[in-house]
Formats: sequence, structure tokens, C-alpha cells
Amino acid sequence: MIKSLVRGGAAGAAGTTVLNAVTYADMVLRGRPSSEAPARVVEKIAGGVGHPVPGSGDARDNRLSGLGALSGIAVGCGTGAAVALLRHAGVRMPWWLGGAATGALAMAATDLPMARLGVSDPTTWSVTDWVSDVVPHLMYGLVTYGVVTASDDRS
Repeated sequence: MIKSLVRGGAAGAAGTTVLNAVTYADMVLRGRPSSEAPARVVEKIAGGVGHPVPGSGDARDNRLSGLGALSGIAVGCGTGAAVALLRHAGVRMPWWLGGAATGALAMAATDLPMARLGVSDPTTWSVTDWVSDVVPHLMYGLVTYGVVTASDDRS
């Protein structure tokens, strides 16, 4: 089971790299800014548990930005580990379905806290907003699930 966790975490890291690359490519193509949502989620969670992020001005904003990015990496690696554990437990899906399900799981792990904390309301998102969220998560899922299954097949 430990091997599955490690493989899943590594698969999630690979998927996260692809998600970031797709997101950055979208920013380049459309000239859009990076999202402040991850930093705002971290800010709300940290404050909510009684440990607000220290500092002020740019220093605090930079800490929040870094923590937001790190939280995305943690979600990506954690989702990969969870998927690998499910596979280890016998859950087997075709690559396309497993990839889509893995992407949906990662998307839920990021979008639900945003909505619950009032950082963003997905019901107000435009089609472009949804595409900007779905496509990177789908790519994440396909890569993560692909690496999990490839690693499993070699065992």
C-alpha cells in the first residue's frame, strides 16, 4: 500500500505539472492574469483556524501566492495518491474514464472549497471560465491516471 501511495503522489505531481503548463499556456494565449483564488482560499482557511498569514503589503501577498500554489501541488499529489489507493483496492476503469474521473475529483477538491468559502461562485462562471477550469483538470486527470495505471502495469 505504501508503494501505491508513493506512486500516486508521483503521478499526481506529473499531472499537476501538466495542469500548470496548460493553465500558463492559456494565460499566454489569452493574456489573462493568474487566478487569485488559491491565495484567497488559503487566506480564509488560515484565518479561520486562528493562524492568519503574517506580514503586510507585498510580503503578505507573496506568502499567500506561494501558499496558494503549494496548496495546489498538495491537492494534486493527494488526489493522485487517493486514486492509486483506489486502484490498489481493485477499482479499475478504462483510461479515458479513469482520467476524467481523476480530473473531476481534483476539480472538486479545488472548486468546492472556493465555493464553500465564498471565494468564487461557479454558478456565475461563463463558458470561458468553465473551459479554463475543466480543460487543465481533465489534462491533469488523464496524465495522473495514465501514470498510475502504467506504474501498476509494471508491477
